[in-house]
Amino acid sequence: MTWKSRGELPSRSVISQRWALFLCFGSFCAGMLFTTRIWTIPENNKGLARPTAAETDKLNVVSEGCNSRIMQELEMKRDKDIYGEVYKSHNSIQTLDKTISNLEMELAAARATQESLRSGAPVSDDIRMSESSGKRKYLMVIGINTAFSSRKRRDSVRATWMPQGEKRKKLEEKGIIIRFVIGHSATSGGILDRAIEAEDRKHGDFLRLNHVEGYLELSAKTKTYFATAVNLWDADFYVKVDDDVHVNIATLGETLVRHRSKPRIYIGCMKSGPVLSQKGVRYHEPEYWKFGEAGNKYFRHATGQLYAISNDLATYISINQDVLHKYANEDVSLGSWFIGLDAEHIDDRRLCCGTPPDCEWKAQAGNICVASFDWSCSGICRSAERIKEVHRRCGEGENALWSASF
Repeated sequence: MTWKSRGELPSRSVISQRWALFLCFGSFCAGMLFTTRIWTIPENNKGLARPTAAETDKLNVVSEGCNSRIMQELEMKRDKDIYGEVYKSHNSIQTLDKTISNLEMELAAARATQESLRSGAPVSDDIRMSESSGKRKYLMVIGINTAFSSRKRRDSVRATWMPQGEKRKKLEEKGIIIRFVIGHSATSGGILDRAIEAEDRKHGDFLRLNHVEGYLELSAKTKTYFATAVNLWDADFYVKVDDDVHVNIATLGETLVRHRSKPRIYIGCMKSGPVLSQKGVRYHEPEYWKFGEAGNKYFRHATGQLYAISNDLATYISINQDVLHKYANEDVSLGSWFIGLDAEHIDDRRLCCGTPPDCEWKAQAGNICVASFDWSCSGICRSAERIKEVHRRCGEGENALWSASF
């Protein structure tokens, strides 16, 4: 190649670069021209358009609704948390109250035992056993009210509806305690007390109370019985029955079980008899003036032949026994102790059936009576002689008791 030809090469390169720059600039201008986007902002961009006033109001309503719903949910959650804390506190208070009540009952039992020892009154084997062993739970404690002169009545009860020996122990395993309830004589350790002690050594079915026996002291005896029983045995119910009344134990248990989950139960045959102001008549009420004008009736209360109260009511009696007023009639006294309480009075007429043919007809109809007695005698007339006949015709049968499940 000649020198001249080498000199033309730089000239062609220069021309090519200029044309290249010109073509780039021209392409840029053409592109801007065709796309019409030279630094302009679109005015009608639907995606970025400002909302109208109506749309703004609608958005505000939706926003307020969301905020209100969120606040409601937060308040509900807060209320639920508060309720949960209150519920926990309530349960804690109930547990504490129950603990305090149990301690008060144990203290009352210890004081009663100590007073019995100091006064020289006979102390029941049940009290000694309860001090040396822990309590178990029972369905019911049946206290049969009896007197020093009622040996024949007690023997007739033992021969009919009250199990003896190993059967009584088996009954306790089913959750039922039965005891004859009696205090001591005015002369502690006298012939009457020794007779009861000998009978107790033979049968082992007495609950001795720190109480002086006497017909006019039945209200005090009833109060002492419940206070003593609730401290000895932890049961759902405590029953009081007279020793001249026939009882079907299984039917009684089945009746009480229906009310097991309820608080403050007072069950019996409710009545409202006249307040007797005349002196010398049976059931005379010395404090008749407290019940209003002459001819007035008592408040509703269970008849005294048989009634039952729940554990919490028996505990109430035990704690407040020193300030509970005693009227002349023990069934009236018991009813008066519950007037100011939120207690449920249950009127069950099967707890006060008549003797045959009344209880027999009901048994044949499938409605077995809990208790049977003669209203005219406030118990079975000549019960020591007739209770076997009542048991034969109105009894539920021994198998009913052992097959029952409480």
